[in-house]
Amino acid sequence: MTTFALVGAGPGLGLAAARRFGAAGHHVALLSRNADHLDALAGELDGEGIRARGFTADVLDPASLTAALDTAAKALGPIEVLQFSPVPRGDFMKPVLETTAADLEDPLAFSVKGPVTCVHAVLPGMRELGRGTLLFVNGGSAVHPNPKVAGTSVAFAAESAYAAMLHDALAPENIHAAQLIVPGAIRPDAEHSSPDALAERLYAIHTERGAFRHYAEPMPA
Repeated sequence: MTTFALVGAGPGLGLAAARRFGAAGHHVALLSRNADHLDALAGELDGEGIRARGFTADVLDPASLTAALDTAAKALGPIEVLQFSPVPRGDFMKPVLETTAADLEDPLAFSVKGPVTCVHAVLPGMRELGRGTLLFVNGGSAVHPNPKVAGTSVAFAAESAYAAMLHDALAPENIHAAQLIVPGAIRPDAEHSSPDALAERLYAIHTERGAFRHYAEPMPA
């Protein structure tokens, strides 16, 4: 049995993705800063017959990420699928002319150093398995920079570049890196961008192993 590790566990897309991968037979490792929050999500999944455990970690603390992923692999089985989809903080989203160099430190640590740390933590296990999937979920500003949210626009673009390089570099090892762009809000009533629809899309990206970038729906003009 292998593990689906979710960085940025929450009650919306995170829970839906955990449920979808868990239903496919994976154990589920939930990573977030809030232990009580994790216990509630893991309990909900356990009640559905999915083996799930929460592991406390902060995306801005590389040591905690590495420790959580290592512990998860030991407790639940090797990590075959990693989903990196934490929600950026509101203070990352200042207008471009109000954004200073210091304002970019946390967004870049969150969206670049965080993924790099996670990938280095799970890659040895994926290589041992002989397969793996790295899933990156971003908003539309990763593709079309938005001057109203400069921090995330810069950081998501950097994360996209890193993930795209992984896609090419790891393909010969049967490890698939892919990005799902969600242009608008994630809403329960959205046809293509509801948590359940996005979770199904992420599972399809994992199993079909095609192109690097995918869109939940067309980007606005």
